[in-house]
Amino acid sequence: MALRMVATAPQPSLMSLPWHVPLHEWDDRVTVALPRGLSRHIVRFVRIRTDVYAVKETREPIAWREYRLLRDLRRIRAPAVEPMGVVTGRETPDGQELEACLVTKQLAASMPYREMFSRGVRADTMPRLVDALVVLLTKLHLAGFFWGDCSLSNTLFRRSAGEFAAYLVDAETGELHPELSNGQRMYDLDIACGNLFAEMLDLQAGGLVADEFDPHQLVDGLFGRYETLWGELTGPEQFNTDEMWRIERRISRLNELGFDVDELDIVTDWDGATVHIQPKVVDAGHHRRVLQGLTGLDVEDNQARRLLNDLNAFTATLGLQQQDPAQVAHRWLTEIFEPIVAMAPPSRRTTLEAAEAFHEILEHRWYLSERAGHEVDLFDTARDYFESQPTAQATATIAAVEALPDSVASSAP
Repeated sequence: MALRMVATAPQPSLMSLPWHVPLHEWDDRVTVALPRGLSRHIVRFVRIRTDVYAVKETREPIAWREYRLLRDLRRIRAPAVEPMGVVTGRETPDGQELEACLVTKQLAASMPYREMFSRGVRADTMPRLVDALVVLLTKLHLAGFFWGDCSLSNTLFRRSAGEFAAYLVDAETGELHPELSNGQRMYDLDIACGNLFAEMLDLQAGGLVADEFDPHQLVDGLFGRYETLWGELTGPEQFNTDEMWRIERRISRLNELGFDVDELDIVTDWDGATVHIQPKVVDAGHHRRVLQGLTGLDVEDNQARRLLNDLNAFTATLGLQQQDPAQVAHRWLTEIFEPIVAMAPPSRRTTLEAAEAFHEILEHRWYLSERAGHEVDLFDTARDYFESQPTAQATATIAAVEALPDSVASSAP
């Protein structure tokens, strides 16, 4: 049987991997030791030049289906890992057939939830992970994607300005529709609640979460948070015609949640006394796109929101409100952001790490200023931050994903 690879982008080096060997036999001459979440399949990570790829061994129909679903999700800009290709026609030198492999690009600066807890995290981390999972599930539902197996295990997390951003990493049970029914959404949510509850019990059994932690409360919070977010994004609103300002407030609330409004359905009643509005199409990543358009920085949405806040403060402090926003943004980038990033150790100068470090420096300045009783200079704050935290926990995720294998064991989230 001839070996065949169908790939989204040419990567000839992938063909040099030992596809004639079962995946569980691949050793450290081929693989890199990166944190893996729980999976029903065998998964290995390989490094090709500067990129890391995840290779999953599975049945050929499943590999093709997941590959196509992930491509569709990337096409509609849903938060999911990037599919690279499917390898079929594998067999051992003695002619024994091997299962097909799905190849995806490893999400830089990300960690599976269990790895984070195995390294020790604060008690408030789990609710923030659940919030990120809720936002991810909501985004997917808005896009018409039924997950079918929503769980922390099927998700990767990135830090984002003190919070987390979640990405789908396993789509083999998913279905993409033009629109989901309420029944499909509620069924997906029920699956998510059941999986989350089981994962909490598993963490407690492994001693990674305190026994007094209440999984029931966390699962109930997931359902309530989802309902609140979904209602804010899609729910209708009615008001009098002399309250038209409420349209702007509704759009502003959606933007603060990280969503754009493509279209509003606005209907007045028969005598024109009241107005009924409902968002029609919402898309995620408002702050991220605004910042990228102004500065070229491509970061997580929470990070973008924080950087935009500092850019706005810079604009107001210097009285630059009447100038071209692009010119002001360039000035902020060259006078504030880039000099601060240049002070960071090399491991923190990637775009995502730089944005996270800048956020943490702003937090650090708040504490220093409160202690000093006056505003502390940002550059003095950055020097103090990097000197006092040369290997702070903030470098853990990027180290675990992008560093060499021997540094993985010593990193911490």
